[in-house]
Amino acid sequence: MALMITDDCINCDVCEPECPNDAISMGAEFYQIDPHKCTECVGHFEQPTCAELCPVACIPLNPEWRETREQLQAKYERLTATKLET
Repeated sequence: MALMITDDCINCDVCEPECPNDAISMGAEFYQIDPHKCTECVGHFEQPTCAELCPVACIPLNPEWRETREQLQAKYERLTATKLET
């Protein structure tokens, strides 16, 4: 699954610079996570960095975006291949 940021977000700016996939950006009212880029840090870290650093624990799994660890790994490989090409 990709992660999501709930409306409990306090816009503390901790998560956005720590995302290795640049999946986090400011939305209309609070930060948001692009599920097409979120790999739950698979390929980068053991645990999702944004969720570990969040002071208000507002970054749960997105129940509408279900992915297996293998799918997350494949997404990581696609994203990093794209970065290497640019």
